[in-house]
Amino acid sequence: MSFSIPVVDYRDSLAGGERRAAFAKALGEALESIGFVAVTHHGLRDGLLAEAYQVSQDVFALPDAVKQQYETPEDGRQRGYTSFGVEHAKDTAAPDLKEFWHVGRTLPADHELVQSGDVPANQFPSELPAFGATMSELFAAQERFANRLLEDLGDYLELPPGTFADLIENGNSVLRVIHYPDQEGEVPAGAVRAAQHEDINLITVLPASTRPGLQILTRDGEWLPVTTPPDVMICDTGDMMQLITGGRLPATTHRVVNPEGADGGRLSMPFFLHPNPHRMLTPFWGGEAVSVKDFFFERLRDIGVA
Repeated sequence: MSFSIPVVDYRDSLAGGERRAAFAKALGEALESIGFVAVTHHGLRDGLLAEAYQVSQDVFALPDAVKQQYETPEDGRQRGYTSFGVEHAKDTAAPDLKEFWHVGRTLPADHELVQSGDVPANQFPSELPAFGATMSELFAAQERFANRLLEDLGDYLELPPGTFADLIENGNSVLRVIHYPDQEGEVPAGAVRAAQHEDINLITVLPASTRPGLQILTRDGEWLPVTTPPDVMICDTGDMMQLITGGRLPATTHRVVNPEGADGGRLSMPFFLHPNPHRMLTPFWGGEAVSVKDFFFERLRDIGVA
């Protein structure tokens, strides 16, 4: 059985007025009741996603020794390459069957967040210049889109204008370019492409992946494969959103299951919208505030990358 998540049209958000109000209501209700929503007409440049997937295939085809030059375990692998089998889901011993590359924002060298090390520098492979250029464009486009959705959620939650804008200014958001390669022979016991987990951040936006496999855990406790129309962005909420909304917008559990046989590998490019590391996660309707940085690194330790 497959599961079609609610679909909303981004053009309604951009139209303003009653159309935007209806969009915000539909977006918020979907995330509150189901945890996932598909957004059509996201406005990314025609061809950008195809270019991004092509250059992703090229970067992961580089020799392991080359890719590993761009690993940054010293900063919790917030940027650059992470080798296959390093990350695991929280409370899961088996490694995920994936490798990935993290891309973030670029700030001036003298910016306080750079000086403090809280927004690390990108690690782009000199062997493939097109990767850095393409992923920087995709990061910027995904961030604009995600920021707008966050504004709409602020309207849905009836928060004061600018509440989210202040929280995410120069946030440590990340575009994660993931490769789930075909596995030859036996895999570690219990290992899947991505074990069940919740995202860490505020909201995630995800273009259609190159292969199926995404499943969500419904509020009724049933695992269902997600099917969406083509050319949509899937949106879900993470642990940070759950915290500041007191659970009204919960983090939804999801996973990526193994294919029945070889499928040529799977590529996926989720964008994780994060707050500024120097801000506090303060529940809107009462509760204890938590440092964004402390919360983030606790989760990085939980999944084995810090």
